[in-house]
Amino acid sequence: MAYDHSNVFARILRGEIPCARVYEDEDTLAFMDAGQVNPGHVIVASKHPCATILDLTDDQAAALFRTAAKVARAVDAAFAPAGITILQANQPAGWQTVPHVHLHVLPRHENDGVALVWPRKEPGMEVLTELAGRIRVA
Repeated sequence: MAYDHSNVFARILRGEIPCARVYEDEDTLAFMDAGQVNPGHVIVASKHPCATILDLTDDQAAALFRTAAKVARAVDAAFAPAGITILQANQPAGWQTVPHVHLHVLPRHENDGVALVWPRKEPGMEVLTELAGRIRVA
């Protein structure tokens, strides 16, 4: 997926669009999601021009998740939610709506109307072993 420098998060990072900042360091910016699913919903974006997690270096990915953990602890302290969902999506088929790598830190409450559902498939250990064999992690 080619990086689009005109996407909304790139524009926020350049200061062209205002945001309610929560945290910032050399590699990341955390800001309130304009479309609050629940109060305290934060976006953690990489400052690097990467469309998806596949484009990040290992160090950039570590920085993104380090910031997400810091923000999650702060959201927990501020809002005392019953739970927190961390969501990261890639490409439109993977539910990504802004083509800039980011995480959602979403405070959750019982019966908050948020759903994440998919049909479970249980192929059995033989198929799982074959699928695992196709994946090579360097």
